[in-house]
Amino acid sequence: MSAEKIRTFDDFSRSASSRWATHEIIGRKPISEFAGAALDGISFKMRFDVRYGMNPKVEMDQLLIMCRDGRAETLIIGGTAYGMYKWVVKTVTQGLKQFDGSGNVLVSEVDVSLEEYMRR
Repeated sequence: MSAEKIRTFDDFSRSASSRWATHEIIGRKPISEFAGAALDGISFKMRFDVRYGMNPKVEMDQLLIMCRDGRAETLIIGGTAYGMYKWVVKTVTQGLKQFDGSGNVLVSEVDVSLEEYMRR
């Protein structure tokens, strides 16, 4: 996506979790073993509206391409890279809210989920 346009979002949330292994012991409770941190996740909602100079279809298509290509990108919020690593788009859920008389999308809302991207 171009850095020349400002894209805003709502309902931003970040999740972090850990990984645990459970080892079964005959006649006793299982033993838990910390296996390390899991990948962080981020989710947010975006709204694209032609009244604000956006083409909702183009914006949604760009998010779909990022999701389908599996491209890892830096998430920049307020001019600063967010997180320690890059992120991949895991899911994109589109909601088409308004159309004109020709069937062009005027307003859309998109739910996006990202996952931290790690390489060896």
